[in-house]
Amino acid sequence: MSDMRERALLTGNEAIAEAAVKSGCRYFFGYPITPQNRIPEYMSKRLPEVDGVYLQAESEIAAINMVFGAAGAGVRVMTSSSSPGISLMQEGISFIAAAELPCLIVNMMRGGPGLGGIQPSQSDYFQATKGGGHGDYRLLVLAPSTVQESADLTMLAFDLADRYRSPIMILGDAYTGQMMEPVQFKESESVNLPPKDWAITGAEGRARNLIRTLFPEPEELEQRNLQLNRKYEGMISNERRVEMYEVDDAEIIIAAFGFVARIAKTSIEILRGKGIKAGLIRPITLFPFPYGAFSNVADKVDKFLVVEMNMGQMVEDVKLGINGKAEVCFYGRTGGMVPSYEEIVREVKRIHRGGCC
Repeated sequence: MSDMRERALLTGNEAIAEAAVKSGCRYFFGYPITPQNRIPEYMSKRLPEVDGVYLQAESEIAAINMVFGAAGAGVRVMTSSSSPGISLMQEGISFIAAAELPCLIVNMMRGGPGLGGIQPSQSDYFQATKGGGHGDYRLLVLAPSTVQESADLTMLAFDLADRYRSPIMILGDAYTGQMMEPVQFKESESVNLPPKDWAITGAEGRARNLIRTLFPEPEELEQRNLQLNRKYEGMISNERRVEMYEVDDAEIIIAAFGFVARIAKTSIEILRGKGIKAGLIRPITLFPFPYGAFSNVADKVDKFLVVEMNMGQMVEDVKLGINGKAEVCFYGRTGGMVPSYEEIVREVKRIHRGGCC
């Protein structure tokens, strides 16, 4: 691996697309929807340059099933969409998880429910982390807060997908995808993909491989679910990621993910300038959720403020992590509205004065 780094000014959507190419992704199937359109647009130009295939499907349902087929052949493949489109993909995602096929799914969230609006939102948290489709399955979900992290987590996602033979989701929003920042890519001479002796590549010279999601006998289906659950337990043990910011001496902790965590950091700087010691816990993996980080801090801090662009979804996981050891407050904006740093500062001051959550 070379230490040379290529530096570029890109949007989050473009950074994800370029990181995917550099990770060895050569197949993209998707359908346009705001605010992630720059990903398929970028891939439509970039993939032919590396002998890859870009195909705009007739629908999100078609796109996710094309991903299923390509993943079954053992190649690195991805799709991207936004909230309503991801909803249409849920059955296919459940099938991919059941078949244990690695792929990347990107959701740049927009306001809902329904068609909602094209402004940023974080209201797909439940859908992403609790299994949006049918059956006992989970997705490993990564939530970037910067353009650089969007690129880094995309590269990580492809490796994790192959390691666990599982679909991985990048969960962003309109701001994450459309803001522009400097990003660096670590270049390598080649991408060494792991062997995939399970893939369907033609059975000449080897035993026939079979990829399926139908298990008519309940005993067999139970064993598949137990096997999947062991994999998810491995993710929980090994893949929890979290950022701790100004936590060591904090009197009150803000919990936020993705773009909102950036606003929270500005709020913390202002609050500390006013003598209020605030800190931030930012989950990077939304599943597996870093419950331990919250539990450990709750032994020293008695008040938490969860800030989200929804009506209170991650707040449930924060409460599970704290397990009654501290008071948990919530502040949210929804429908495409974004909490300002002034609003967060106001809420922290109110809580710090003894305000009821």
